[in-house]
Amino acid sequence: MFLRCFVLVLVLLLSAGCDNLGFSLPPSTVEATPTNTFVPSPAPPPTPLPSPDVQPSPAGPVTLTIWLPPQFDPASGAESSNLLAARLEEFSLRRPGVRLDVRVKALDGTGGLLDSLTAASAAAPLALPDLIILPRHLMEAAALKGLLHPLDAFSSSLDNTDWYDYAVELSRLQDTNFGIPLAGDALLITYRPAVLVDPPRTWEDVLALENPLIFSAADPQALTTLTMYMAAGGPVQDDQGRPMLDAAILTQLLTFYQSAEINQVMPFWLTQYETFDQAWAGYLENPAALSITWLSRYLFEETAQAQEAPLLGEDDLIEEDPLAAAPLPTPSGAAFTLANGWTLSLAGAGPSKQALALELAEFLTESNFLASWTEAANLLPPRAEIIASWSNDSVKALVRQVASSAHLIPSSDVLSGLAPHLQQATLQILKQQAEPVSLAQSTVERLVNP
Repeated sequence: MFLRCFVLVLVLLLSAGCDNLGFSLPPSTVEATPTNTFVPSPAPPPTPLPSPDVQPSPAGPVTLTIWLPPQFDPASGAESSNLLAARLEEFSLRRPGVRLDVRVKALDGTGGLLDSLTAASAAAPLALPDLIILPRHLMEAAALKGLLHPLDAFSSSLDNTDWYDYAVELSRLQDTNFGIPLAGDALLITYRPAVLVDPPRTWEDVLALENPLIFSAADPQALTTLTMYMAAGGPVQDDQGRPMLDAAILTQLLTFYQSAEINQVMPFWLTQYETFDQAWAGYLENPAALSITWLSRYLFEETAQAQEAPLLGEDDLIEEDPLAAAPLPTPSGAAFTLANGWTLSLAGAGPSKQALALELAEFLTESNFLASWTEAANLLPPRAEIIASWSNDSVKALVRQVASSAHLIPSSDVLSGLAPHLQQATLQILKQQAEPVSLAQSTVERLVNP
C-alpha cells in the first residue's frame, strides 16, 4: 500500500509540472504541449449522464483523446481556460468509466493540428483524436482530406433553429455537417465616444467623418475589402463555384475608397498595415481615429478597461467608456459582417467511442456553459439564447447585432482566388495609382485570365 501511494504521489507531481502556456488572442503560434489528463476530484459526483453507460473495463477506463489549439488550453490559467477545465472535469465525474486525454497542439506548421491529424491518419490511426477543436480553415482542409466524420447521421443538435447563420455555415461543407459550432469572431468598428458621439452606419456617414478610419489595407487576405464588397451585394462565386467579382459593385466600392482617401478618412498611409495587429497599434496612436478590428479584440480591451477602472461610489458620476464599438458601415446601413470560428469535430477511427465523443462535444456546447465560457473568452456565441445569459449588459446588444448580421468568410479556395486581386486594387486606389472604373474592370479580367 505504501508503494502504491508513493507511485500515485509521484505521478501527480509530474503531471503538475506540465507546461502552462499563456492565453493569447487567435491565431496563436505556440508549439504543441504535452498531454494534460484530467483526474476527477474526490468530491461526490453529480448526477450521471444518461446512456451510453460506460464503466471501467478490466483493462482500465475508456480513454477519449481531445486535441485543442493553444488559445483553448485548459491549463493556461485564464478565466475561460479554468471554465473549460472545470467542464472537462465535470464530464469525468459524470462518466467515471471515461478518462480524458487532452493534448494542446500548435495551430499550424509541423506538429500542428492538421499536420498531426494527417500524419496519424496515414501511419497511426489509433493515435487519432476522438474529438478535435478546429478553426474553420483547418476543419475545411481536414474534411476535404477525409480526416473527419460527417455528423449528419450522429447528431440532431444542428437541427435547432436557434443557431446564428454564421454558425450554421461554419459547421457545413458541401452540404454536410463536419462539426458542432463552438464559438466565433467577427469584424466591427471601434471608436472613442469622447471624440465621436455617433458611429457611422453608412458609407456616406464615413465620408462625412473628420477622423481617419484605420484598417489593414495591405492585408494579404483583404478581409476588410472583401467584407465591404459583399456588404454591397457582391457575389464571390459563379455557378460552377469558381471565384468571381462583379465589376459594377467593385467599382462602387473602389469609388468609395477613392473618396475616403481624398477626404483623408482613408489616407494612403493605411497601405503600410498588413495585419489587424498593426492597424490596432495605429489606432491606439491616434486618439481621434476609428478602427476596423475583431470583436474579440474589442471585448478583450473593454474587459481590461473595466477591470482597471477605479471603484465608484453610488453618488459618483460615471464617465463615458473610453472605447466603444459598432457594426461595420455598409452602403445602405443594413448590418453585415464576416465571421470566422471554431468547431468540435469527430476524427477518431474507432466507432465504439464516437457516441462518447459526440456526447462530450454536446456537453461542451450546452447553452449555460457556452454563455459563461464565450463571455470569458471574448468570443461570439453560436446561438441566440447564449447571449441572453451574458453578465455584461453593456455589450449584449452589440454582440447580438454582430452575431445576427455575421456570415462565414468564404471557403479557402475562394478566398485564395479573390484576396490577391482585392488587396492589389485596395492598395492602388488608396495610393491614387488608378481610377475606380478601369481598376475594377482590370481586376475582374485578371481574375478570369490570370
